[in-house]
Amino acid sequence: MTPNFEAMTNAELKTYALKHREDATPLRVLSSRRRPDAPQYDFPDTDEGRAQLHDLLRRKFEAAERKAIDSQG
Repeated sequence: MTPNFEAMTNAELKTYALKHREDATPLRVLSSRRRPDAPQYDFPDTDEGRAQLHDLLRRKFEAAERKAIDSQG
């Protein structure tokens, strides 16, 4: 039985997508929910651009992790 992705929250979709990496459907649903005012990042496809993107994502993940830990607190 296929889950009802449309009824899932974004957090539930992310959790499902991480557990079922072979299923692209939850990622499609998440991308369809993207806000038009969400920030967009345009890094060049170079070693330096990829390093900048990697650094940005690392900082975002670390901030999200700190927020999750603080909310458990």
